[in-house]
Formats: sequence, C-alpha cells, structure tokens
Amino acid sequence: MVDFAMLGKIILTFAKIDLLSFGGGYVAIPIVEKQVVEINKWMSYAEFSDVLALDEITPGPIAINCATFVGMRMAGLPGAIAATLGNILPSFILALILIKLYEKYHGLSLISGALSGLKCMVVALIASTSISLFKMAVIANNTVNYISIVLFAISLFILRKYKPEPVFVILGCGAVSLLLSFIL
Repeated sequence: MVDFAMLGKIILTFAKIDLLSFGGGYVAIPIVEKQVVEINKWMSYAEFSDVLALDEITPGPIAINCATFVGMRMAGLPGAIAATLGNILPSFILALILIKLYEKYHGLSLISGALSGLKCMVVALIASTSISLFKMAVIANNTVNYISIVLFAISLFILRKYKPEPVFVILGCGAVSLLLSFIL
C-alpha cells in the first residue's frame, strides 16, 4: 500500500534540498545528510555513507542518484520517483526563469559581481563536503581506518597526476578494499 503522506514528505524534503543546493551534487551532500540522517532520521550515518558510495559508482548526477536511492529505501519505487521529482523539478523551473532573466540582464555589472561571489561560496561548500566525506570514510566507531587514509592518498595522487577516468580509481579502491578484507 502506498503511503501518500510519506511520499509527500519525501517530495517536499528533496524539493527543499534542491532549492538550497547551489553548486551541484557535491554541495547537496551535507544538506541531504542533515535532512535524511539528522532531521528525518530515515537512515543512519553508516547507511548514508553506503548510499554515497553507491552514488559515486552509479552513472549520472550524484544529487539525483542520492535522492533516488534514499526514496527507494524509504518507500520503494514510488518513493524513488517522488524523491527524484522533488530533486529535479524546483531547479528545472528555477533554471527556466533564471535563463530568461540572464538573457535580459547579463550585461549588468551587478550580475557579474553576484556570480563571482557565488563561485567562491560554492568552492567553500565543496571543501566542507569533502572534509565531511573524508571523516566518514576514515573514522568509524571512533577508530581510524588507516587503509582508507592510504587509499585516499594514493587515489588523490593518481587522480591529480594521471587524470584517469574516476570510475577506474573507484573500482580499483573497491577491489583493493575487498582483497584486504580477505587478507586482514
């Protein structure tokens, strides 16, 4: 049986997340985490961390994938659809409005200044998200996972120096982690 109250809550939650997530999917992660884990208590931090890991290896935008996975977990296929719609419709409508406004007023220096300030804010949000993800990846149950730190350092080096497709680095880290779980 479909729980329409839950679907409504899912749509509204992800619509709010979508409207507050300037700068893309990685900026949305701390907002999704707060809504899903802390406010609504739909999942634990560990479960949310697993969802993020799945998001990274699934093709497509991370915010939409995250919404879909959370919605599926909460209310099955109807929840996945509700979360996905809640996550894309507000920004779609807002983008249409902003495109029209930008076309009309893009030459104003006020607009250029505002966009420069937004770029800096987005970098700060991405840095904040990166720190949160790093802490979730290397600290579990107040224990530091040194293997994760080494994999992080090696992955960062490989990504910055050789610039491979990230999916190969993700799959490589997963394979190494799996292998080490059998050995250690």
